[in-house]
Amino acid sequence: MTRLFRNGFARPATPEAPPPAHHVALEGVAKQALETGRTRLVIATALFAAVFAAVGLRLVDVSVLSGASEPRLAETPRANASPSGRAEIIDRNGLLLATSLATPSLYADPQAVLDPAEAARKLATVLPDLSEPELIAKLATDRRFVWVKRNLTPRQKYEVNRLGIPGFYFQREERRFYPQGSAAAHVLGYTDVDGRGIAGIEKSFDEVLRSGGQPVQLSLDVRLQQIVRDSLLESIEEFKAIGAAGLVMDVRSGEVLAMVSLPDYDPNQPGSITEEQQFNRATLGVYEMGSTFKLFNHAMALDSGKVRMGGGYDASQPIRIARFTINDYHGKNRWLSVPEILIHSSNIGSAKMALEVGAAGQRAFMEKIGMLARQPIEIPEAGLPLAPSPWRDINVMTISFGHGLSVSPLHLVSGVSALVNGGMLHPATLLRREPGAAVQGSRVIAERTSLQMRKLMRLVVEEGSGRNADAKGYLVGGKTGTAEKLNGRGYNRKARISSFVGAYPINDPRYVVLAMIDEPVGNKRTFGYATGGWVAAPVVNRIVARMAPMYGIPPIDENAPEIRRDLVVDIAPRDPSQNGSKRLASY
Repeated sequence: MTRLFRNGFARPATPEAPPPAHHVALEGVAKQALETGRTRLVIATALFAAVFAAVGLRLVDVSVLSGASEPRLAETPRANASPSGRAEIIDRNGLLLATSLATPSLYADPQAVLDPAEAARKLATVLPDLSEPELIAKLATDRRFVWVKRNLTPRQKYEVNRLGIPGFYFQREERRFYPQGSAAAHVLGYTDVDGRGIAGIEKSFDEVLRSGGQPVQLSLDVRLQQIVRDSLLESIEEFKAIGAAGLVMDVRSGEVLAMVSLPDYDPNQPGSITEEQQFNRATLGVYEMGSTFKLFNHAMALDSGKVRMGGGYDASQPIRIARFTINDYHGKNRWLSVPEILIHSSNIGSAKMALEVGAAGQRAFMEKIGMLARQPIEIPEAGLPLAPSPWRDINVMTISFGHGLSVSPLHLVSGVSALVNGGMLHPATLLRREPGAAVQGSRVIAERTSLQMRKLMRLVVEEGSGRNADAKGYLVGGKTGTAEKLNGRGYNRKARISSFVGAYPINDPRYVVLAMIDEPVGNKRTFGYATGGWVAAPVVNRIVARMAPMYGIPPIDENAPEIRRDLVVDIAPRDPSQNGSKRLASY
């Protein structure tokens, strides 16, 4: 190659000398360092990008998804918690009985509170139920989280925010709310501050409700629930009673349409519930139910075949056995036919009928009709009957008229439903059954015996102690009961359980209604009496009169020939020589 110089001369090109070896080595090191730096820079950039992305996602989660005022520090994980919250409870018509509402709860980070005493003083001005000394003690700890107050109202949250105290925050929680207030308190129960069921359906179905699925639908009708509650409250007020219980059951399905125990409580205020208010008289309390048990005695005796409707017994003299004497309250002091024994509520006649069946037969019947075991109801508050052991003849006689065997009002209603519905005992339930669904049941008496019992129950209302239960046009049949309450090893003559259990329309029964009044006091209107006929029977009358039109049951002519024919009973006593109890000769 030839190179030209500025003077125009040319000279042959000479080969360029190669760079020194140390220059080549330096250039290789520089390139390697540059590549390493570039790689590190890319990695660092990627790391920073990932960190900023994570921070950005966290900010979105906190400020948009969770809410800026809800730090995760306050989370209290719950077993089986569901994003959808606790499921609702509704009545048979879909009316809301229990639901969950989002509420703010106030907590503090004690390490971030500048002046615990000042903070407690300010908070007490807007949350007056807070204890300043207790709050100061909480804030003086070295912990990072303490609850201040759970489930605030929106107004309370606003007032706390206005104070602007550092170190206090809000956490979103759920609070159980009962729109019907006290109406179905003992059935629903309530939950604690963490949403766990404490009583009633809330406790029995806690896992189901916590799953957040479909609402739990009850058999209750909240309209009827309120009718029963109002009617019982009216009686409590008039007779200065200490409590009451009421039940309505569908005799064909065993569904409980209404269940009331008084005094009750507001499940929205669980912190104010007293022990007396929490006690469920309808299912947990067990009582000697008095003469209402004569319905079971008659059904047992007639169904055994050892006693006939046309029979009768001498009730002119008290029964004396050992140190006990069995008398009649306002007795007729004569022979009584089997229907008259129920109409006039004769203890003497009932005892003699029971002895015809005997101890073994009576015990077997009471077991078959569910009087010796807990009722299979869907709430935990279910009482266990108190039965005698051993079961002797004296027990046979006293149980025949409702003493010596204690059961809950639900036991009584379930058993009477079986007596009037054709003889089938259906398990009592608080859950709604689908119309037309097959209903489990067991036969306890023959259909013929059930028909006889319906006739006898109507006679008690027409001619006996149940006249005040006669809701005109609705053919109520039933039985009164008045029992002295147990007091230690004896009875308190001034403390009674007065009750009436009835079914209607008795020619084709659909519902059983019970009213029980605890320790009523007679008044001028009742001539000083506080018996079931004066106190409880009118309650059933009021319930039936209001319930029947609501359930599409029209009034009927009670004196129509077909009605009289279906309910006619010959109550005249037969020839005494054809009846009697030989077993009583030794007493």
